[in-house]
Amino acid sequence: MPRWLASHLRSRQVSRVIYGAIIGLALVVALEVHPPEAGAVAATLVGTALAVGLAEAYSEVVALETRGRRHARRSELRHLGADVAAVATGIAFPAVYFVLAAADVLEKATAFDLAKWSGLGVIGLYGFVGARASGTSLPGSLLQAATVALIGGFLIALKALVH
Repeated sequence: MPRWLASHLRSRQVSRVIYGAIIGLALVVALEVHPPEAGAVAATLVGTALAVGLAEAYSEVVALETRGRRHARRSELRHLGADVAAVATGIAFPAVYFVLAAADVLEKATAFDLAKWSGLGVIGLYGFVGARASGTSLPGSLLQAATVALIGGFLIALKALVH
């Protein structure tokens, strides 16, 4: 396993990427009901990533200062920046598919399918890797991956049932 990946998997950013991926997936599923142009979907994902990232940063700084009764330290802000970037990346990642659709490399419907299923894949993959890292057996890890992937599957199924 590459060193950067092993380092990432031991970091707090794992939970942040998963959190972001769930938000991104929910947004993609909601936008698919009455889909705007592909460029607008990409911009919405990136804008949401920025807004959620800023909200995450603001809430964490306030929490640090409230708990510590002092200003946040530079080292705390650096860690916070990495967390915010992880959340934003999880949310914005599917924008790549919509940029490709806006450039007529993909159909918009294909971009929606790729965004949904890759989001679901990311969530499940992190569940699998987390289980394996904790010593869970291969069947148990697959079960955990499937269980956490049900979060995304629930969003996709809900959209299918409602529309």
